[in-house]
Amino acid sequence: MGCCSGRCTLAFICGMQLVSVLERQVIDFLGYQWAPILTNFLHIIVVILGLFGTIQFRPRYVTGYAAWLVVWMTWNVFIICFYLEVGDLSRDSDLVLTFNLSMHRSWWMENGPGCRVTPITPPPSWAPEDHRYISISGCLMDFQFIEVAHSSLQILLAVPCRIVLANMVLQDALSLTQCSSSFAFFIQSF
Repeated sequence: MGCCSGRCTLAFICGMQLVSVLERQVIDFLGYQWAPILTNFLHIIVVILGLFGTIQFRPRYVTGYAAWLVVWMTWNVFIICFYLEVGDLSRDSDLVLTFNLSMHRSWWMENGPGCRVTPITPPPSWAPEDHRYISISGCLMDFQFIEVAHSSLQILLAVPCRIVLANMVLQDALSLTQCSSSFAFFIQSF
């Protein structure tokens, strides 16, 4: 395996994907967003299997990783559309990201760069007793744009993986053809 081979490139990009999705997983855990937590967890498992398949030359693992990347990119496009409220999607919906189990939003909503959280007292009569009612101001960047940036980074890391995977399949097919023609020449020489 050469220093600049497709396999090394894929392993490097997989490592970057793993680091970025682990950071995203922590943030989603802090925000109690269950759908992204489950999807990130699946992605972590598939990336590890893809790394194993790349290093150990296991084509089925690499093929599974390639198929998962399509699903992963689609999920991230959905997240971008969700936070930008494309079509009928609303980022205020509890059903989509929390499975309607909680009233939590993105962790970045309260903890974004420069955000100041001030509790509102007394809370409105419709607010549940076990929840705090807050006002958020002074954010340098709105939380939805931070979430869009996270999903965009995931797509930017997945696209080169797909390109490298396509090139690896092509190179493996060519080397298999060359190997079989060399073997045929070897057999004919006897």
